[in-house]
Amino acid sequence: MTLWLTFALMTAAAIFAVLWPLGRRKVAQGGTDFAVYQDQLAEVGRDRAAGLIGEAEAEAARIEISRRLIAAADAAANAASTADPSPLWRRRVTATIGLLALPVGAAALYLMIGSPDLPGEPLGPRLAALHDDRSIAGMIAQVENHLRAHPDDVRGYGVLAPIYLRLGRMSDAVEARRKILKLAGDSADREADLGEALTAAANSVVTDEAKSAFDKALALDNKNVKARFFSGMAAQQDGKNDKAAEIWRGLLADAPPGAPWAATVREALAQVGGAPPIASEPGPNAQDVAAASKMSEQDRGDMIRGMVARLADRLKLDGSDVDGWQRLMRAYLVLGERDKAAAAAADARRALASNPDKLRELEDAIKSLGLS
Repeated sequence: MTLWLTFALMTAAAIFAVLWPLGRRKVAQGGTDFAVYQDQLAEVGRDRAAGLIGEAEAEAARIEISRRLIAAADAAANAASTADPSPLWRRRVTATIGLLALPVGAAALYLMIGSPDLPGEPLGPRLAALHDDRSIAGMIAQVENHLRAHPDDVRGYGVLAPIYLRLGRMSDAVEARRKILKLAGDSADREADLGEALTAAANSVVTDEAKSAFDKALALDNKNVKARFFSGMAAQQDGKNDKAAEIWRGLLADAPPGAPWAATVREALAQVGGAPPIASEPGPNAQDVAAASKMSEQDRGDMIRGMVARLADRLKLDGSDVDGWQRLMRAYLVLGERDKAAAAAADARRALASNPDKLRELEDAIKSLGLS
């Protein structure tokens, strides 16, 4: 609206600039001459009264000025009698043409070279175009434009959903997660992602809808980390701290070595007054730790090596325990026996070769321990 108002004011200014000189009447020159000669006659009278000139000089000046005044009057009369009225008429016609031609011509020119039918572009994409295409805003605009043309591209929604979440665009994140579920179908990860977006949109409150999504995720995979964590969060918000602590302790007990989310779970567990789980057998329990503190260095080392040996013997009988293999490799590294850790990694690969999921988890652990 402001832009069109500006254009209208500019057009009006251009029309005024054309019509102003054409609409003015030409002032007759005779009127100006009469005033000058009358002033000269008055000036002669004042000079004679003051004694600046004599009577003869004053009379001669009056005669000359009077002669010029009469000549000017005759010239003005002749001009008025012979004046052609057509110039004023022509100016009016020219003014009318200018009044109509300027806006009509401007509109015709815009229709010829402009794009009046082009729809307005939203502000977001226009602002994004001002930045580098590699920026987040540029990337979001490109993906959004792609999804407008290809609304069934599930990968596009998968790209946008976590970005929306980080940028605080919670409603957009929820909508993107819903689209992914609709297009790709149910899975534990997709349901958990939807529940996470719904929780974020509700200011970190696990709503009934979010809890339903987490329950669906756990029904599909009862080991899903995200669904288990938020289920504990829902229990905490319901005042069931014991249940929340139980869920989070179980989550920590199943955590792989170096899990990046383990610290967050420990903090949540501390908030409900829960203690982190003690490592299960064949690792040391609380009594073992207390007894070890009273031992000599040699006895303590022997005890640790005995527990490691028992773990190794157990894994020879049942090599399907991927967590046990991880503990064994880590124990060998702590003891400074890197060769045995590498040998345990090789044995674990052979034992888990028929289980791709556990083998993938093992390879990640081996890589994190620097044994790859």
